[in-house]
Amino acid sequence: MSENGPKRLLPPLALLPEFLKVLLLRGLRPFRVLWRRSWFYRRLLAGKMPDRVIFYPYDALPRRLEDADALLRGRFRFGGDSVEVIEGSIFDKPAPSRLWLLSLLEFDWLPPLAAAGGDAARKLATNLMSQWVRRYSKYTEPAWSPDVMGRRLIRIFAHGRFVLSNSDMLWRSKLFVSLREQCRQLARNVDEAPEGLPRFEASSALALSGLCLDDSTKRLSAGLTRLEAQLARQILPDGGHMSRSPETLLHCYRHVVMVMDALSAVGYQVPQTILSAHDRMAPMIRFFRHGDGALALFNGGKECDPRTIAGLLARDEVRGQPFVFAPHSAYQRLVAGRTLALMDVGVTPAGAFACESHAGCLAFEFSAAAQRIVVNCGSASPGQLRWNGALRGTAAHSTVTIADTSMASILSRGFARDLLGPRLMGGPARVETSRQETQAGWRIDGRHDGYVHAFGIEHARALTLAPAGNLLTGTDTLTPKEKLRREGIPFAVRFHIHPDLRCSIAQGGDVLLKMPTGEGWRFHANVGPVGIEESIYLGGDAVRRSEQIVISGAVREQPVSLAWAFEQVGHG
Repeated sequence: MSENGPKRLLPPLALLPEFLKVLLLRGLRPFRVLWRRSWFYRRLLAGKMPDRVIFYPYDALPRRLEDADALLRGRFRFGGDSVEVIEGSIFDKPAPSRLWLLSLLEFDWLPPLAAAGGDAARKLATNLMSQWVRRYSKYTEPAWSPDVMGRRLIRIFAHGRFVLSNSDMLWRSKLFVSLREQCRQLARNVDEAPEGLPRFEASSALALSGLCLDDSTKRLSAGLTRLEAQLARQILPDGGHMSRSPETLLHCYRHVVMVMDALSAVGYQVPQTILSAHDRMAPMIRFFRHGDGALALFNGGKECDPRTIAGLLARDEVRGQPFVFAPHSAYQRLVAGRTLALMDVGVTPAGAFACESHAGCLAFEFSAAAQRIVVNCGSASPGQLRWNGALRGTAAHSTVTIADTSMASILSRGFARDLLGPRLMGGPARVETSRQETQAGWRIDGRHDGYVHAFGIEHARALTLAPAGNLLTGTDTLTPKEKLRREGIPFAVRFHIHPDLRCSIAQGGDVLLKMPTGEGWRFHANVGPVGIEESIYLGGDAVRRSEQIVISGAVREQPVSLAWAFEQVGHG
């Protein structure tokens, strides 16, 4: 399931100004590197040298001991690739991919080694740091690019204690000389980090560098200013993220918590803008949590570790509860009994924030207690990029697909995408949504024009959740906005089912869904045929086989309305 189609050299006209700007910056790279490696420029990075890390922030990301075991055996596994070191330095080995190289330069190996502890892990981490300092003491890219440098610094601040404690004095001094220069360089080029989460991380790292090291209060002030600017830029008034990705929001929140903890630890008051953003983000993370404690799969986000999410939210003293509608992030939420339903009612994010977005307008997810029932297919991990194009298309979401065509497409392969990233282009220009309380329960209505331009068809969806949470009903309406071809235009309504459930066709054409607990749900629709097809699920790290319920048909001269329902039928 790879992306097809011709390569495109130039981007669409609307992206041309940004394309030319990025092209200019890339053309200036050799001169930038030469200048920043010069003796005179490096003198600008000199100054007071820190001699210790005064605070080690807690990083909530999970660390796997099996990764540490592989590292201790000489296997460096990053981004789906693995390189084994028998002799020599890992930094001298050919990188199998750019992602693997970036992970190595970002010290992705430090957290698992720190979690493992012990003399062997400490010795390996010390040697790797020494090798890095010897090879990258002067500016080079991507090792000194702000996003890479920011992630590396955060890992050193959060996980460096086990290396720095009782370390050799000469080794420590060399490391702190490098840290001083990296932090001062980050203060100069933090705004060169790519838009979105990378720039947010670089800004957080700059603030942490002023808190964890005691050499520059000026850098602390600059870092907090940059972080506040990114919060204003990326965090929406309802607490969501500009990318509309639940996972990206979680990572931004994680960095905010680290900075707030560091501020409190060294005796600084948390700025009100950071505190306000924190208090908006926490309820929005709760908004996206299913009953299993993990996140819904929208716009490039994965489930993430439920313990990590719970640990971060436990540090939220306000305990703000989620809204039923996030108007800026554009999601609707229905909750009743043990049942939760979430629906995407938004357009494609702007600019670089669309580099991981999905074409899933009016897609929904639905769970009962800790069991997900209807899901979206998820997103590709670094080692699964062959799935990426398909997973971002409309058919990988629990919504309606017209003529087997995605309502938005990824920027064509070629030089333009190399510069601007795999942005999602097109999609609905107008999405309308409302909610109301009815005798049957709370109801969400949504409609979008994502297929009007290409096929002349508007899609509307209504979801209603019964007060007891035992019945979720829906209606999909496809309305022609212009005269269609005589044979009609085919459509498919897809309901991707979580791989833990088993589907079977019952007498009468209904679909029975059986949970591992023995609990059952029944799907029925007012039209047919209803079929069961293969699907995949990438909510976590592994690709899992699953199934999907599909209703097929065609739109001709008159609107088509399909009513369907998921009804609980028993307990195990």
